[in-house]
Amino acid sequence: MEKLWRIKDIIYRIFDMKAAILFSGGKDSTMAAYKAIEDGWQVECLLSIFSTNPHSYMFHVPNIHLTPLLSNALEIDLMQAETPGKKEEELKDLKNAFLKLKKKGIQAIFTGAIASNYQRSRIDHLCQEIGLESHSPLWQRDPEDYMREIIKLGFKVMITSVAAEGLDESWLGRIIDEDLLDELKELHKKHGLHMAFEGGEAETLVLNGPLFKKKLNILKYRKVWNGDNGYMIIEDAVLENKG
Repeated sequence: MEKLWRIKDIIYRIFDMKAAILFSGGKDSTMAAYKAIEDGWQVECLLSIFSTNPHSYMFHVPNIHLTPLLSNALEIDLMQAETPGKKEEELKDLKNAFLKLKKKGIQAIFTGAIASNYQRSRIDHLCQEIGLESHSPLWQRDPEDYMREIIKLGFKVMITSVAAEGLDESWLGRIIDEDLLDELKELHKKHGLHMAFEGGEAETLVLNGPLFKKKLNILKYRKVWNGDNGYMIIEDAVLENKG
């Protein structure tokens, strides 16, 4: 009976339920898209918020300019919105974007929140106010298990910024693999680092994966290092055929 209900639920979602993903191009928002599709939702749109404040409380900033390319790679439409990134006030810009999505027939918003009550509670509140469903399919996932799933599924994820003890400049540009996870596990034991970077320890960019129709190739970048933290600025990138 449970299996039959599940099949009916998926069929219902395929034909009727349309979702949008709050999308940065990083591992968590990309995995949220994967989980939404896996659960039978039609992912109609990616929503990227461009914050002029590099220290936004709500939104991923590093290399957000690449989301149009990633939208093409995923063959999912992209909606872009801007915000000055001021704490709490940036929620007004997000609300306006959500309202536009609802007018387009979107019924649910998916996010990549894992443990951040700050982000999740505010998005949940906005969705409730507007009349949208709010889904966080990665919520409270075990960080190590989650990172291993990313690798197992075949996502190619690059670290593009670091801001935590134990993560030096050499981590910029590294691809998440089993060896890197072993290092993260040791840093977690030593410094308490969150293995999925939910505390802002690092930011990521997804270059390829099972959802991708094309892969992202980085042609030119530079590193900015500030003594104990830094980031990559990707200056040129193209889409290439997979294979």
